[in-house]
Amino acid sequence: MLRVGLTGGIGSGKSAVSSRLAALGAVVVDADRIAREVVAPGSEGLAEIVATFSDRVLDADGALDRAALGAVVFGDEAARRRLEAITHPRVRARTAELVAGAPSDAVVVNDVPLLVEVGLAPTYHLVLVVQAAVTTRLERLARDRGMDRAEAERRIAAQADDARRQAAADVLLDNDGTLADLHAAVDTLWHERLLPYERNVREHHAVRPERVVLTEPDPTWPQQYARLAARIRHAAGGDLRVDHIGSTAVPGLAAKDVIDIQLTVPSLAEADGPLADRLADAGFPRVPGDWGDNPRPPGSRRWEKRLHGSADPGRPVYLHVREADSPGWRYALLMRDHLRADPGQRAAYLEVKRELAASAPDSATYGTLKDPWFDEEHLRAEEWAAQTGWRP
Repeated sequence: MLRVGLTGGIGSGKSAVSSRLAALGAVVVDADRIAREVVAPGSEGLAEIVATFSDRVLDADGALDRAALGAVVFGDEAARRRLEAITHPRVRARTAELVAGAPSDAVVVNDVPLLVEVGLAPTYHLVLVVQAAVTTRLERLARDRGMDRAEAERRIAAQADDARRQAAADVLLDNDGTLADLHAAVDTLWHERLLPYERNVREHHAVRPERVVLTEPDPTWPQQYARLAARIRHAAGGDLRVDHIGSTAVPGLAAKDVIDIQLTVPSLAEADGPLADRLADAGFPRVPGDWGDNPRPPGSRRWEKRLHGSADPGRPVYLHVREADSPGWRYALLMRDHLRADPGQRAAYLEVKRELAASAPDSATYGTLKDPWFDEEHLRAEEWAAQTGWRP
């Protein structure tokens, strides 16, 4: 099962995306619809709201008068929190019930207007954000909902701004064009990313690029890492350390478009336990094989680790699981920090990478041929660490 979080600002066209995904075969769980369901006439939720705020929040038919309730809680933080304590657990429970009832091979799309505001992004395999210019959104709210401009602007201002939503987005769908344009973008996403992603999650298959293609530095790599790291921490539980390592963690360095991440564990025995299953369920399955790092300097026993990848065909990841304070763990952090600090070595490494990518474009050969350079770089990095007092 693939869990997708769908969100977007009011008037962005999120509902159109949700409807298209449902037509393609997704199981859509609508948070707004559930929020209305849990306070419907005769529900325990409505009874508790009345007990808390009195029957002044009911209309003449005994249903919840949302305007009256809003007047009670608007501007009153304590009242708002009492209301959330009634509704949020019920919404979460009903959402979990609907997700659990979906087929095991489903793409489940959770349509949540305030997904970013309440911090739900790490709980999904992928977050999809629909965006449109504010002017477009204001026009839609006036045309489709009869909302006056002042009210529309107030609603837009009350939600997360575009920058916050974009930071949480694995996929941004622009909806300033026509409905046909939007449908075409959703269809492509469904067939080329969501369906393969779901299959890979279900089959615990990690995507691994076979050829080495260097790309120019991408300023969004750190932001992409942050989203992935939050997902990994959520899956791992506890207080495990997660670090961005490798070339994409070094500003200004061309690299393979693969995010390298290090997860620190107390022992590899823990990495082989339930943690491996939790990571796989979150979209980071174990890569089969006996994995380790070549020791620096050469000659000693190989540094053992576990390797996970990403099930997402749109975002390759290597997740290196290493023991805290182990040589391989320290080495990954030292190399990253030394290359960040030394422009000369960064330039030298880039030259080596370009030469090897041209002559040995397959990943296995490329990695092996870099070893001699790293054997020498390790000595330089250790000298730098001693001179600067560096610690991991």
